[in-house]
Amino acid sequence: MQGLMIKEKLKQIDSGLIELLGKRIAVLAESELPCLDEPLDKIIPLLAQAGVPEFVWKNVVISCAAAVANHSSSSTNTQPRKVTIIGGRGIMGRFFTSRFSAAGHKVNILEHDDWNRADKLLADVDLVLVCVPIEHTLDVIQKAALYLEPTTALADITSIKTPVVQAMLEHHTGPVLSLHPMFGSSIKSFLSQNVIVCPGRQFEAFQWLLEMIKGEGGKVIVCTPSEHDQMMVVIQAVRHFCAFSLGVFLAEEGIDISRSLEFSSPPYRIELDMVSRLFNQDASLHMNLISGSEERRQAISRLANTYSHLAHLVMHKDQAGLKREFEKAHSVFRPEAGRAVKESDRIIDYLSILLAASEVEQI
Repeated sequence: MQGLMIKEKLKQIDSGLIELLGKRIAVLAESELPCLDEPLDKIIPLLAQAGVPEFVWKNVVISCAAAVANHSSSSTNTQPRKVTIIGGRGIMGRFFTSRFSAAGHKVNILEHDDWNRADKLLADVDLVLVCVPIEHTLDVIQKAALYLEPTTALADITSIKTPVVQAMLEHHTGPVLSLHPMFGSSIKSFLSQNVIVCPGRQFEAFQWLLEMIKGEGGKVIVCTPSEHDQMMVVIQAVRHFCAFSLGVFLAEEGIDISRSLEFSSPPYRIELDMVSRLFNQDASLHMNLISGSEERRQAISRLANTYSHLAHLVMHKDQAGLKREFEKAHSVFRPEAGRAVKESDRIIDYLSILLAASEVEQI
């Protein structure tokens, strides 16, 4: 009986909170630049009086600002489009299916066993989006192009752009665009997510798609296929290889991962979470990200040389040499230091809150 009363009280409080948060977001939306770092000097006494921790208030402020950013970028209703997603039942295929459907567009899905219906699924549509693994992308583009009308827009979401854009331009005479969503399977919307865009042909035909992404708060970054591929060498190949290498090393060393977390600092826990996340996903995906092009393989080879050089300095206790390497890298990272410290501090704060909440749930 007491449990039911508490649940009812919480329900009433939650309803009031939701109403107040809606009013706060609406007021923030009236201003041009909602502030994340609002002064706390007048708020802290009120928080203390109510028994509300300071971090709870900070999270409310940040979340409201994020809601305003999403709302302010929302686009007006657009004409419903017909979309066919090749590979629509895959992880990213399902994501795009949900986003197109939520925006009011009609979505068809073409899987590997649906090619006998390709003439129906690919004809008379506004957009065909290829969402298949990179090793199948070129073949699928060539195959799908046989069914496309000259007015149909063709796009993909692969992580390597130069050969893919070339293939689409070669096999399809209509609009061509290459996308690369810079996020994984846990993301549920485009809010604050980067989407790389490489124009191929008739860029204007894709404006409705880009407006849909921006309407959910997504960030569209336009570049050439070659610039994209150069950036992905570091952002994907090198980063994944570093996480992969650390995971293999810890496994070979026989480290008790769970026990190490009991000793860990927040930065160690965050880094280990990223490593564990990698090994909880499909192996073939990461192998393609690491070794999918000659540029990626060469970069990883250079990284191995850097590791060897630094290890040599450590083994020979060359403090001066290590300091020189530190100073060289410091000069490169210094311009971004302020932003990096601020962002990482917030991530650490959120992790601390999450861990505290997890402990309560286990009681």
